[in-house]
Amino acid sequence: MAVVLRLQRIGKRVQPHYRIVAIEKTSGPRAQPLEVIGHYNPKAEKDKEKVIINAEKLEYWQKNGAKPSETVASLIVRANKAAARAEQSEKQEEKK
Repeated sequence: MAVVLRLQRIGKRVQPHYRIVAIEKTSGPRAQPLEVIGHYNPKAEKDKEKVIINAEKLEYWQKNGAKPSETVASLIVRANKAAARAEQSEKQEEKK
């Protein structure tokens, strides 16, 4: 059973919203995922709100051999950068 991390579209025609899911590679686009790891909302204002990923679930699936798609890999990088920026801004506010 090969598991991949990919996007699964939900939402309306003009309001796209995606789930980041762990799913079998041979499953179709509407198949039941093994687990929902996060969400991606391309219409959101801030990067922090665009990509929401549960780090524990992501780490679990990657340790068990799940490969992210190119798009999901870029979203993981984006989420990590947004989290790092948020931590830096919190530290700067605490210093004040």
